[in-house]
Amino acid sequence: MTRSIRPLVAGNWKMNGLKADLAIATEVARGYDAALKAAVDLAICPPATLLFPASAALIGSRIATGGQDCSVQPSGAFTGEVSAAMLADAGAAFCIVGHSERRTLHGEGNATVRAKAEAARKALLVPIICVGETREEREAGKALAVVRKQLKGSVPEGLDAASLVIAYEPVWAIGTGLTPTADDVAEMHASIRWDLARIVGKAAAAGVRLLYGGSVKPSNAAELMNVANVDGALVGGASLKAEEFLAIARACAG
Repeated sequence: MTRSIRPLVAGNWKMNGLKADLAIATEVARGYDAALKAAVDLAICPPATLLFPASAALIGSRIATGGQDCSVQPSGAFTGEVSAAMLADAGAAFCIVGHSERRTLHGEGNATVRAKAEAARKALLVPIICVGETREEREAGKALAVVRKQLKGSVPEGLDAASLVIAYEPVWAIGTGLTPTADDVAEMHASIRWDLARIVGKAAAAGVRLLYGGSVKPSNAAELMNVANVDGALVGGASLKAEEFLAIARACAG
């Protein structure tokens, strides 16, 4: 954890959730007590169909919402796409871009991720830009180089610390129950901080929140959140269980 940076725990619900599941968000809000509010920021990124009702349900809770993806286009004849402005209009403050599932399942390259991050910023959303290596790349000793290339190609220049979040999500750890060692996470996050300084400047990079994502759960959250340069978590499955999500938030709060 970086002492000078207020941590963020963001829940990515992925393609999960119907109207009845808004109860998860309201349960999280009930558990987001004064002590947690003083120590950590929370965000929930539900599927697009629930973004507006979730944002409405969380008014006054200080829990932000976010989109899971956005179009590079601002509007027009793009059937099925959702623009960043639409997300903002539905109450979002954040937008995840470049998640490994978008990169692998939808073939999104760094240039597309960067364009989506720029679209998010134009709509006054904070992009959560995801980077991470596959198991093959890690075993080949290429993890740092792969993430460095993703950062260089995906992160727009000129952003400040308040307008950018980076999430490191080793692809091989997502949804598998596997996690890298604390030393591996420390090495990667230190490298990301250093590489960011060359893209957005040293002062901005020093304040950017670097989240860890990849099978984060209550049982490993404390260890992961105590790693240097880890400023919170991007949580998948555990964010669909209010008590688990809150337990991870408490681990960030220390």
